[in-house]
Amino acid sequence: MESQAKFESGHLAWTGRDHPAPGKSQGRLADEVYDTLLTQLMSLRIVPDTRVTIDALVRELGVSQTPIRDALNRMEADGLVVRVPNSGYRIPPQITRQRFEDMVEFRLLLEPAAARRAAEHASAEQVERLRGMVDDMAGLAEGDGLQTYGTFGLRDAAFHDLLADSAGNQVVREGLARLHTHVHLFRLNYDNQVPFLATGEHDEILAAVAAREPDAAAFAMRQHILLSRDRIRRLFDETDAAEDLAPTGD
Repeated sequence: MESQAKFESGHLAWTGRDHPAPGKSQGRLADEVYDTLLTQLMSLRIVPDTRVTIDALVRELGVSQTPIRDALNRMEADGLVVRVPNSGYRIPPQITRQRFEDMVEFRLLLEPAAARRAAEHASAEQVERLRGMVDDMAGLAEGDGLQTYGTFGLRDAAFHDLLADSAGNQVVREGLARLHTHVHLFRLNYDNQVPFLATGEHDEILAAVAAREPDAAAFAMRQHILLSRDRIRRLFDETDAAEDLAPTGD
């Protein structure tokens, strides 16, 4: 008899391999596998520039190949994995410093404007959903470990996506989502301080949106992006300094 295993993401609990649990479709299961793999990417449990195989994921996650293939196909379309002929998939290397700086510039162009429009147009229901996400992230910020960090990254991405959706401009929302900036930024470094620091910044954005203060919302979003940029710039600086000090061969 095949062994059964559980997902380890904290929000997935289906066991078994051949069929989804009662009431859960294969499509829904593929979505959950996708979220699980994103969490592992952002927590660096899946190491950049390494090989990933479907068989290994079947053993680890305890589900059939079908939802795993569906999730990986979606990740390939998103540019988060690369298919290697006759060898499964490979996780891309970390983004370069130039790519990071380009992403920051792109976010600064779009997200403060989206936060401004969200303060003007978000429905009461959307504001409450944003509030629930902030509360959820605050609880995660008190946790520790790679899994919590990855789960926080997933919630962080969902918060920014809902904020863009609340602005009412689907082109802006799709543009931000297509880059998967939060996936790439979180996978640059595992830092326990990030959830704690980002939660306070999210609080300020939400407070401005809820108060219907467009200028304050745009300012809070801009500050959040700049502070996040500075945190990651220090990482690049430290890496560059370590490489400069590394001994070189004759």
